[in-house]
This record gives sequence, C-alpha cells and structure tokens, in this order.
Amino acid sequence: MTDKIALKSISPVTHDTHRYVFERPDGLEFEPGQATHMALDQEGWREEDRPFTFTSLPGDPDLEFVIKSYPHHDGVTERLPNLSPGDQVLIEPPAGAITDQGAGVFLAAGAGVTPFIAILRRRAREGALSGCSLIFSNKSEKDIILREEWDRMAELETHFVLTDEKAAGMHHGKIDRDYLKDHIEDLNRMFYICGPQGFVDDMRDALKELGAEDDNIVTEDGW
Repeated sequence: MTDKIALKSISPVTHDTHRYVFERPDGLEFEPGQATHMALDQEGWREEDRPFTFTSLPGDPDLEFVIKSYPHHDGVTERLPNLSPGDQVLIEPPAGAITDQGAGVFLAAGAGVTPFIAILRRRAREGALSGCSLIFSNKSEKDIILREEWDRMAELETHFVLTDEKAAGMHHGKIDRDYLKDHIEDLNRMFYICGPQGFVDDMRDALKELGAEDDNIVTEDGW
C-alpha cells in the first residue's frame, strides 16, 4: 500500500544533507534501521522511487529522514531540497534487514550512517549505548552527518575517519583490516555495516578475516 505524505519542514544538516520532516500516516509501523521507497508526487517522477531510511523513532508523531543530495545525478536527491512545506511524496511499506540485533560496532561510510541513526537514538533514549561504537568514514570533516549528536551520546564510542583531508583527532585514510584490528578488541559481538557496496564488501571480508562470525555481521539484504 502506498501512502501520500506532506512535507512539514526541511533544514540543513551538512552542506549537502538535509533533515526532512513529514506528516505520519495512520497505522505506519517500522523498526529502527528500516527504510521506505520514496517517490516525488510530481509528473514524471512518481515511478522514480528511491530507498531512504526512517531516522525518526517508531513512537514519534512525525516521520523524519536525513538525506544526502547528489546534485550531479539529476535524480530524486537533487530535487528533494527544492521541496516546500505542503509538497507531497509517496512512500511504500517499510522494509530492510538492518535492525537492532544487540549492542555492537556500527561501520558506516557517508550516507550509509542513516540506518544507524534511529537505532542509536533509541538506545541513547533508553540508556542502552554501553558496548556500542560508531566507526564513521567520510571524505572530509564537513561531510560528517550529525557529528554533534554523536558527540553528545556520552556512552557511544566514536571514531571519525577522513579519506581526503587531515583533521585533528581523526584518522586520515581508509578503514581497512589493519584499522579494524587496531580499534576492535572483541570480535565476539555484533557488527553493522552500511555504505557503498565496495565499502560493505571490504568491511565484511576484513571482519571475517579477523575472526568475526558471519552470523554476527548485519548488512542490507543482498549486500
């Protein structure tokens, strides 16, 4: 069943990422980490749906999405920042394999952090962040989505990694097997991975080489 929902507000998160708040349709249920397929309710765009993760919590009165735009792709994410309050989008029933399966290490690259936002927010609200760490890779410091929010989560262990620039207190380079070996002491825990396909493959392979169990590695279906 497709729901039509109206935009309530839009605000910047980073230079190319925005927070979108929509009205919530009656009866919509989802788990933190899950996503919906969204399409613009505009001529020529209703069939151009894309997956976006709910960043609001299941009990929140509104729906929130944190979405990075790719202005050179001439697609949905390029057009989303041009929406105004009252404009409508179409969403499909929630789905997705990334859900909270226990405290662990959350490995994200760029917009791949979005499935972890609601999971970590709920854990923070419930005082259940002990044993959780976020290893978050971006090109530059300005690309880090919700950095201030992560920093406010006192029990969350955070590691910010930058591939294209150097910044104080942040690792410069890529997350690889050696990095994981140096930063993860206990491999008998849950690992959540989200980002570009190459990142997911590399992280999964590195963790398995280090001794992590395949059943403890959570990715999106088919990744």
